[in-house]
Amino acid sequence: MSSSFGGSSLLLCDGAKDGFVRVRKRDLEKLTTEVMQLREFLPKVVNGDLIDMLHKTRVTKTVKEHLTQEQEHLKQECLHLQSRLEVLQIECQREREEKLLLREQLWQSGAELQQQADYCFSLGSAVCSLLWNCSTSEDMVKQWLADGSLPAFLTVATQTLGSFVRTLDEDVKSRSEDYNTQEYQFVLALAGTITNIAAVTSGRDFLSGSAHDLLDTLIKLLELMKPGAFPKLKVLMLMGLYNASISVKGLKYIIENPALLPLIWTLLEDRSWEVCLHSLRLLQSVLLEDVAQPRLGAALQDSDLQAHISRFTSSAQPALRLLAQQTLADLQVLMQAQGCQQKKQ
Repeated sequence: MSSSFGGSSLLLCDGAKDGFVRVRKRDLEKLTTEVMQLREFLPKVVNGDLIDMLHKTRVTKTVKEHLTQEQEHLKQECLHLQSRLEVLQIECQREREEKLLLREQLWQSGAELQQQADYCFSLGSAVCSLLWNCSTSEDMVKQWLADGSLPAFLTVATQTLGSFVRTLDEDVKSRSEDYNTQEYQFVLALAGTITNIAAVTSGRDFLSGSAHDLLDTLIKLLELMKPGAFPKLKVLMLMGLYNASISVKGLKYIIENPALLPLIWTLLEDRSWEVCLHSLRLLQSVLLEDVAQPRLGAALQDSDLQAHISRFTSSAQPALRLLAQQTLADLQVLMQAQGCQQKKQ
């Protein structure tokens, strides 16, 4: 095929389909001009905002890809944590079951221990009751001293008495005689045995010289028990201190305890007349000995103390009334004697 180039049109090849396309030269020039104009004005048309938008689009796409990756990472981590949670839940359940089992075993052990403790207290109460009865015999107390068994007994008794009172809660410490258990009977028998030992001359001398811990414990425990609580136990302890005070050594040691007179003052407020009676007996024992007067003289002359004792002179209990009258008379004699000594000086 041939064509003429002298005319106003050109032939363009359009591939093998149609061969050539005829285009006017003027149209080609116009197209060329338009392309040049587009090249010149396109940067002005595509302004900075569009470029920024395209940039932000690319940034957003990048961020989206990053977030997608992070989300996938968190998803994997979540699956890992969920797997660990399931393992921990299984372990927790197993530990809970073990805890319940241990709690049941602990309860059973506690019940068995309580049964053993009750048995021990029951046995101790029975044995100490026998000792209490035996200690009424002076020969038996001398035998205990001779065979060396008394020190060990007094050590155990001191520890038991202290443990009994210190482990009581405040509610029990303020109870009266309705607190009646095997343990309490055990402690009563111990206190009664100590009182009987102190009633024997040899036993009293031993307590005064070699059982100071016991004497201190008796005073301390009497301080801990509230007014009205355990009157029987208080009476036995006061009787033990009174018996020990008959010995000059015992009296010297007891009056050196600064808690003695405040304790007696407190016990005189007790609701039990028997506790008041034996408190006055202990006070009278102190009054009658010259060795106590230099140490306690000023305190014994306290007018408040005399007024407090005077209240018992009208007591309905004959023994308490008589002892209060005697104690007041002893105080008067003490005050007169000290007044005479001051005049001589």
